[in-house]
Amino acid sequence: MKTINGKCDITFVHEDRVKSARKALHDHETTVLLCETFKVLSDPTRLKIVLALTKEELCVCDIAALLSMTESAISHQLRVLKNLRLVTYHRKGKMAYYALDDEHIEEIIRPALRHVSEI
Repeated sequence: MKTINGKCDITFVHEDRVKSARKALHDHETTVLLCETFKVLSDPTRLKIVLALTKEELCVCDIAALLSMTESAISHQLRVLKNLRLVTYHRKGKMAYYALDDEHIEEIIRPALRHVSEI
């Protein structure tokens, strides 16, 4: 089939392919939440925080020192990550330690890292 500017030069819908591809789509709410997750991870600071938390549970002071940022800036980014359930925290005395919410977060990042290393 010849194409002009990436468009087919005839109109023909492959119903079987469309039906198969439709199975990959999700409801609107799920799609929006997935977009929000990727949007949050597209910020370099938040991504660095998530990457650091794949190795170690850290407090705000640790993350601020690691990224050479203020504790206030880190707290703001952690709040965004927490709102999307990407990170969680627990307290030990007066200290709050942050960690990834679950192993799925690292599973999102690992293939993306492999992909960009192949470029």
